[in-house]
Amino acid sequence: MNTKDVPSWILSLDSEDLEFIRKFVLSSGSLKQLAKDYKVSYPTVRIRLDRLIQKIELNKEHDKEQLISFVKTLAIEGRVSLDDAKLIIEKYKDEKGLI
Repeated sequence: MNTKDVPSWILSLDSEDLEFIRKFVLSSGSLKQLAKDYKVSYPTVRIRLDRLIQKIELNKEHDKEQLISFVKTLAIEGRVSLDDAKLIIEKYKDEKGLI
């Protein structure tokens, strides 16, 4: 996949979130299977999924921030790495009180 094709909401996710999504897809969306894989209860997995959904939805609000959109564009174009873009965005969010 070309980096310019990576959806911008992915930049807001950390490696644990991405791993959760990967396992979710590999388990065909079965929260019961995810609970087994993580060795936790079903409600625990459900809470984690709900928080991930909220994180993705919050990213829509942050996309309105011009600097965040600019940094994401730079990452998508390959002008900065995804990791550097995440660091810049997190620092900006922290300073603006967006976290």
